[in-house]
Amino acid sequence: MKKYLMATTLLVGLGAAGVALADDDDCRVPMADWQPREAVQAMAEAQGWTVRRIKTDDGCYEIKGRDATGREIEVKVDPATLAVVEFEYEDDDDDDDDHYRGGGNAAPAGSVEPPANGLFTPGTAPVVEQ
Repeated sequence: MKKYLMATTLLVGLGAAGVALADDDDCRVPMADWQPREAVQAMAEAQGWTVRRIKTDDGCYEIKGRDATGREIEVKVDPATLAVVEFEYEDDDDDDDDHYRGGGNAAPAGSVEPPANGLFTPGTAPVVEQ
């Protein structure tokens, strides 16, 4: 009885570890549904990117090249829909500061005025109200 319990516990533990190791940016598309590399190349060029290399990684197409401004990029693309799954600017320090995973909120561009509630008036001390 103990052997069965230990074997079951081991199998459940290995299954959970496999799920935990699965990466959230993997593409799970059958090869029959993949678009050809030429379509990936055309999509990248339509974005204004210069493609240096197209390969497969984690079941996705991965494009390495430069964007329209000349910055090095690495882009993961869903092979069926050609939707961007992950977009990353490559730089020397590789600290993932310029990392994008589809969606999310971006910081506003330009200067933003503080709210007109008196809390952020330059040159004045904040007032605590109770």
